[in-house]
Amino acid sequence: MKFEKLNIPQALQDNQHVSSLSAYLVAMEKMVINQSLIEQINAEIRNCNQEKDEKQFLFKLQKAKSMILNLVEKEAKIVPKGFYQKKWMVLGMAVFGIPFGVVFGAAFGNMAFIGIGIPLGLAIGIALGTSQDEKAKEEGRQLDVMVK
Repeated sequence: MKFEKLNIPQALQDNQHVSSLSAYLVAMEKMVINQSLIEQINAEIRNCNQEKDEKQFLFKLQKAKSMILNLVEKEAKIVPKGFYQKKWMVLGMAVFGIPFGVVFGAAFGNMAFIGIGIPLGLAIGIALGTSQDEKAKEEGRQLDVMVK
């Protein structure tokens, strides 16, 4: 079964969110996905297509794009390029960077060193995310499209 077509208002034809989701859906059609997941994605697309106001359409589209990305990642383990890198970059700063910064600040007796942990966490997060992206590519779970 194929995904339903987005009824994009003329003024939004060149919008980056619209083109990003459209490219993602085209890439997804090449993958093997279970029927219930396709139906859930089509329900989100139908919800967007019902909106006539351009501003509300774009709002619903952004919400649907986020929901579809998360749904497909959780249920089918299929991700776009750079998905894990983007996810772990933020987590690395929060999970590793801030605690490292506090440790450096406490060790040196000057909390000005808390800023050292953030770039370290960023580097750790990017490394972890990149390795997960490479693993997904090797397993054939990575789409040939980058979603912004």
